[in-house]
Amino acid sequence: MSRIFITGSSEGLGLMAGQLLASQGHEVVLHARNAKRADDARRALPQVAAVVVGDVSTIAGMREVAEQADAYIGASRGGQADVPLDVAAFDAVIHNVAVGYREPRRITTADGLPHLFAINTLAPYLLTALMRRPKRLIYLSSGMHHHVDANLDDLLWTTRRWDGSTAYAESKLHDAMLAFAMARHWPEVVSSALEPGWVPTRMGGRGAPDDMDLAHRTQAWLAVSEDAQAKRSGAYWFHQRRLAPNPQALDAALQDRLLARCAEISGVAMPT
Repeated sequence: MSRIFITGSSEGLGLMAGQLLASQGHEVVLHARNAKRADDARRALPQVAAVVVGDVSTIAGMREVAEQADAYIGASRGGQADVPLDVAAFDAVIHNVAVGYREPRRITTADGLPHLFAINTLAPYLLTALMRRPKRLIYLSSGMHHHVDANLDDLLWTTRRWDGSTAYAESKLHDAMLAFAMARHWPEVVSSALEPGWVPTRMGGRGAPDDMDLAHRTQAWLAVSEDAQAKRSGAYWFHQRRLAPNPQALDAALQDRLLARCAEISGVAMPT
């Protein structure tokens, strides 16, 4: 049995991955933005071990989610303060939380950051930095990431005219960059990125053409499988097959620039 934490999992692909993992006998902790969504998640997955509640559109909310997730692990270990950090941690964290590409303007959060950037790029960064280090990290990217640049000089869209589709695609490139950066910096952790396909979730829309039944399976496989391929760090996946990511995602200098900018914005450096 593995313990898995899935962000943004009160519905959609995150919930589907949680349902699959729970059906396999794993201990699943979900995450919801608010209490109502948490109740919805519990109804959808009655065997869920816990639901962490917090709005990751703000840095304070990201911190709360990280603290709650770590507190769950501490409680599950009997509250033992002297348990080594590599033991008192999730076996896998699936960074699924995201908003879609339809924001018509540059909406800002309480921190003055673009709403899409805060949730899609900064939240995975900050949760990675603040939570106890798991054995596996899985980051959800998108096929849209293949067609954009990282644009780290205007990460917050302060000089460009807003384009929600491009901003979303850039954030998914950032998620792949983050996965490969962690594979380099944390060699003891298996860190992977994947694209689930364009599927008919609320984010993807009803007309999305890809297979919904396959969309959640790769992240669940990466979280728990003992297959040698699933345990290969620094790989990019589509339907359990390796796929070449955007070359910028593999650029170590760009990866480290992204980490540095996220540290500057959040005030939290990624632990070495």
